[in-house]
Amino acid sequence: MKRRAGGPFLDTRPLRGNQPFRDLWIGTSASQLGGQTANVAVLAQVWELTGSPVGTGAIGLATGLPMVLFGLIGGSLADAHDRRTVVRAATAGQVLAAAGLCAQALADNRSVLLLLALVALGTSCGALGAPARRTFPVRLLPGDQVAAGLALTNVSFQTAMLAGPALAGLIIAGWGFSAAYAAQAVAMTVALLAVVRLPAMHPEATDAAGTKPRTERGGPLIVLRRPTLWGSMATDLSATLLAMPIALFPLVNEIRFGGDPRALGLFLSAVAVGGITAGLLSGTVTRLRRAGLVQLYAAGVWGLALACFGLAGPLWLALACLAVAGAADTVSVVTRSALIQLETPDACRGRVSSVEHVIGVAGPELGNFRGGLVASATSASFSLISGGLSAVLAIAVVYATNKPLRAYRTPTAPEKPSAPQALAPAEATTDQACRQTPA
Repeated sequence: MKRRAGGPFLDTRPLRGNQPFRDLWIGTSASQLGGQTANVAVLAQVWELTGSPVGTGAIGLATGLPMVLFGLIGGSLADAHDRRTVVRAATAGQVLAAAGLCAQALADNRSVLLLLALVALGTSCGALGAPARRTFPVRLLPGDQVAAGLALTNVSFQTAMLAGPALAGLIIAGWGFSAAYAAQAVAMTVALLAVVRLPAMHPEATDAAGTKPRTERGGPLIVLRRPTLWGSMATDLSATLLAMPIALFPLVNEIRFGGDPRALGLFLSAVAVGGITAGLLSGTVTRLRRAGLVQLYAAGVWGLALACFGLAGPLWLALACLAVAGAADTVSVVTRSALIQLETPDACRGRVSSVEHVIGVAGPELGNFRGGLVASATSASFSLISGGLSAVLAIAVVYATNKPLRAYRTPTAPEKPSAPQALAPAEATTDQACRQTPA
């Protein structure tokens, strides 16, 4: 694969030359940090109220179900209305939910149901806006900078994953749960202001009479008709469903490292450090046009690294394997997201993004469940090794059977971006492109 001109470090062109994308990135970064802070506060408050793992497990139910349900609804909304308006409304709802969380903490709420209801409200609003938000970078950036923009967003996410929990601990210890929720409310307000500044982004597909595009064809059908889309999503699902390791961390720590909580924390930090490092060096891959091959290779490295983690004895080797896995995951996520957005006609980007969102949510959760089941019947090592190698095998099958994904090249673009970008005439007139199977 031939690398285009540019250094190996994080490609910052989207931030330097595009004010709307810079506003979006600042708002997204703030919301990610605020969200991580609130996640820790919710976990700690639920534990304080219930003292039960069933209670903390219910948090997953209060977040997972709304993500799937409202994520699919949000996809249809994004293809039928101005996407900026959809995200504005959804972000405003998240601000209100965060304010509600702050208020219940100040009132010394003792009802875990009220707390989980507010969590579900915020998650539902976020899920409604997620598909539309995913379409923003490809509308604001030229094609050759979309992957770089997504890499910048991923770096901010990984940084929030690393710093957010520590920041939350300091805030909760010093000022209590209400301060952590207030921090999220402020962060979401910043995100809302950033969206307000964006240009209008109507789906660029109307018929001759100027009516809105039809959105009766769901995202899954659109994905299945496009080999590059289903191949990219199948690659991601293979990696997460078969090789997700998070649920096995406590068991691995107990068996190999005596249950030391410091080691458990290092497991999670190692994944984040690998992801941040890959993000900072992402200029190496975001300038590559063979995005399909990059994703396939990166997903394969993820599986191999986790299989090696299942064999690793010394702590340093285990952490190194997790760091490699985190780096590979970042590369895979960035290239997959860019490919999907660039390959999808604008008329159906919202619906396709909703499928990507659901896979991104459900895949890791089901993968953790699979890992736990296999480990309970065998061992943690067997679960990790078999899962990692199974993921590599499944990805190899996608590689062998999906030539369009292997051959995919990201489009070139003019030197100067336009915001939002115009589509080709064939895409800009009807929703027909969503119903066609590419040659």
